[in-house]
Amino acid sequence: MLTETQIESYRRDGYLVIPRLIEGAQLAELQALTDSIVAEARGVAANDELYDLEPSHSAVLPRVRRLKPAIFKRYAFFHALVRDPKITTILAQLIGPTIRHYGGKLNMKSAGYGSPVEWHQDWAFYPHTNDDVLATGIYLDDCDLGNGPLLVLPGTHLGPTYSHHADGRFCGAMDPEACDLDFAKAVPLMGPAGSMTIHHARLVHGSALNTSNRTRRLLLHEYTAADAWPLMGITDFDEFNSRMVLGEPNVEPRVRAAPVRMPLPAADHQGSIYENQRGAGRHFFETHAERVGHAN
Repeated sequence: MLTETQIESYRRDGYLVIPRLIEGAQLAELQALTDSIVAEARGVAANDELYDLEPSHSAVLPRVRRLKPAIFKRYAFFHALVRDPKITTILAQLIGPTIRHYGGKLNMKSAGYGSPVEWHQDWAFYPHTNDDVLATGIYLDDCDLGNGPLLVLPGTHLGPTYSHHADGRFCGAMDPEACDLDFAKAVPLMGPAGSMTIHHARLVHGSALNTSNRTRRLLLHEYTAADAWPLMGITDFDEFNSRMVLGEPNVEPRVRAAPVRMPLPAADHQGSIYENQRGAGRHFFETHAERVGHAN
């Protein structure tokens, strides 16, 4: 359970870190299963439903950038973890007693080359009828400044929704030179393996290239209040309701004003945020290729 101080902190700053929420055998199984899935990428030549691959990936040296939402359907462990009462009990204090799983992924941030994620707001990707929407992140590894922690700008969830467009199309990234934010004020969300981060969907966040010799894997779950309905619509109502993790579904969307920019026209590069952000005009974080080029 969260304390009143933690709840007030989330409302004010837009984020929390819960140390060591996942421990022992549960954490060990999460790590081992992830290792097994990544090892199977040796036979994968291109991005598919499950794998988002690093640009430097090869069959000989598998390099996975992300495990996509398919993990929640293919693997019972991931399906169950989304619904773990240790998580949902905390979330109920922040977004209410009826909660739906919106989506998720496992970002790898591998040692030495793990790709950066440009500054963005999740809300720009999936606006809803109200903003009781957040994401949790479970660190599979100890995370500190050296291996690419999640970076957040406190309080930005109370401000505007920034443009995530370039050349007239959605690109999933903010132009760092076109907004009034001081990125030097970013706060790193760090903790030992098993710690859980929570951030509001409107909070500006990103992460840098992992330049250390230590992996930083982060399992992200996206949740909404059950009465927050996606503005982009619902394609399968039964599937939509199958993602309830707490309480019962409803057919009465709660509408509360929040600044919205629609993610349209769709990004030129589809498949994941990494692909979307290939269309961004200006970048904030250095990539592995740029770092290698500068070294040479």
